[in-house]
Amino acid sequence: MNYVALFISSILLLPVCYSYLIYPVFIVIASKSKKNNTLQYDQDTLPKISILMAAHNEELILEKKLESIFSSNYPKEKIELIVGTDCCTDGTNQILEEKAKIQTKLKHVIFKERQGKIRIINQLVNEASHEILVFTDANVLFTENTLQSLVKHFKNKTIGLVDTHMKNYGLSDSGISYPEQSYISLEVILKEAEGKLWGCMMGPFGGCFAIRKALYLPVPEKYLVDDFHINMNILKQGSLSIHENSAIVHEDVSNHLSAEFNRKVRISAGNFQNLFHFSRIFLKPNRIAFAFLSHKALRWISPFFLLGSFLASLLWFNEGSFNQWIAVGFISILILMVLDLSLKRMNLNIRLLRYITHFTTMNLALFFGFFKFLRGNSDGIWNRTERLQNRSSQ
Repeated sequence: MNYVALFISSILLLPVCYSYLIYPVFIVIASKSKKNNTLQYDQDTLPKISILMAAHNEELILEKKLESIFSSNYPKEKIELIVGTDCCTDGTNQILEEKAKIQTKLKHVIFKERQGKIRIINQLVNEASHEILVFTDANVLFTENTLQSLVKHFKNKTIGLVDTHMKNYGLSDSGISYPEQSYISLEVILKEAEGKLWGCMMGPFGGCFAIRKALYLPVPEKYLVDDFHINMNILKQGSLSIHENSAIVHEDVSNHLSAEFNRKVRISAGNFQNLFHFSRIFLKPNRIAFAFLSHKALRWISPFFLLGSFLASLLWFNEGSFNQWIAVGFISILILMVLDLSLKRMNLNIRLLRYITHFTTMNLALFFGFFKFLRGNSDGIWNRTERLQNRSSQ
């Protein structure tokens, strides 16, 4: 047996196993006895807030979104809503104009040339009147308690960011929505644990989170994942970032594998932007560096570990049974993914196979996203991913 070959093919799997299995188990167990922040505002002392939203052609969901905001139990006189519309070509502007006649707290800023979410948010922050900012997307719907659950934590001056608990609707066995929901649910558990244990949750749900305006640093215009960038800058300034389970929001889920894959490639390119931007954090080992490495960085580069292990097992296939098992395992996963995609064409959906497809395509998206990042040709402008509200008009 060639022990060098065995060592190489197996050692390359360890970072993947650590990030996806060992770290999650460790962080959940370690945080079991910890409590979330208990220094909170009550209903009568809640501060004034500015809700900021960038919107591009959101007429199908916008009225529901606005209704979810203004039907909140948060004191109406303490809410300021600023919406920046990004070169809209549908009825988005008209909906906002009509709503502004009724809701005096709604401010509508029209951008006639396409800006992208990041450029708009950077400008809307300067328009905000209040110290607590709530960033949100048009397709993310609030519950009555979302805002209060988010904002109550800011009585604690050490807290700089609070994240929501996102729940999906529009799930279907015919697509990837169930595996995606499962992955997001696991992420919620990890983020809550990181917040309770160290106060350094690794990135909020980008569709809705709240921060202190004083801690906001403008996001570079060509960045693709602004929420993680904002979160890391807040942690670098010494403030805490936590997750609030009761701050529930609802988002429709993409059920199309190809559309979701393209979205994840773009997100992955943004992940590598953030990895290189904040890489100096690893020079000073602390709780932030540990969580960043364990939860995010190792996952983002997992495709390269997996590919290396697969190639090593093929190269030294005859050097031991362990290498053969690794090679057969990888080949089996690829075969099962192809089988799943073939069955899907016949409208046959096996959820276990779909989970395998989801994990594999997620890592493929990271792989392609890395090279998209290297090309560096991002304009920072997102194209809409087809979701439930879009399908209703088809």
